[in-house]
Amino acid sequence: MANYSAKDVQALRQATGAGMLDAKRALEENGGNMDDAARWLREQGLAGAAKREDREAAEGAVAVVRQDNVAAIVELRSETDFVAKAPEFVSLADELAALVVAKGEQAVTERQDEIDRLRSTLKENISVGRVVRLEAGEGEVLDAYLHQQAGRGVNAVVVLLRGGSQELAHDLALHIAFARPAYLTRDEVPADEVAAERQTVEAISRNEGKPEAALPKIVEGRMNGWFKERVLLEQSFARDEKQSIAGMLGSAEVVRFAQVVVGS
Repeated sequence: MANYSAKDVQALRQATGAGMLDAKRALEENGGNMDDAARWLREQGLAGAAKREDREAAEGAVAVVRQDNVAAIVELRSETDFVAKAPEFVSLADELAALVVAKGEQAVTERQDEIDRLRSTLKENISVGRVVRLEAGEGEVLDAYLHQQAGRGVNAVVVLLRGGSQELAHDLALHIAFARPAYLTRDEVPADEVAAERQTVEAISRNEGKPEAALPKIVEGRMNGWFKERVLLEQSFARDEKQSIAGMLGSAEVVRFAQVVVGS
């Protein structure tokens, strides 16, 4: 039975600025004594951790692990690139990605204590961001790509293909890293975004003095260009712009792709 109450935890948090889990642990480590717990938090560098949680974590690192027919991406967020490049930070991101491959996306919660300790050690708001896990079935292939910068991953891609080769999946992963499509097909683009863009394009075309009779064709052409920026299958292949991604795939099919870019 715990020798402290929920009110004790709250009081310790208010007095020290520590997070809830850290406050509970401090009380457990010190037999429920508030003064000793507060001193322990300061010694461990955990005082003020709750305040750090309010600061924006816009930096970080991404890790990719591919093993047999499973691949995973994990984003570990930080406030500065200085912390994101720290060896222990990059190492933890890699370990989390390996854990997701082995056990699933929810497995990152198993390492929360280590994330909390790193937050305290490095004095920044550190948290897990996006987590993706793809598993290939029969007749499917996976490939992944990680672009690194200053020793940490900053742009991660995983691609799952059906009826295609490993080489094709790899070429596609490289293309996605460069072109950054948001959707696989045009049908996936939210209807309200399409309607808003069409309305804007029509207004721009009219303001340019385009003939009313020519507007539908002009608007359609501009909308096609807008879709091409966002939709993978409509993009031109980065290494050969004369060829579309759809044409490059041939009879192969993209089942799913995922991309995580630090700061996006």
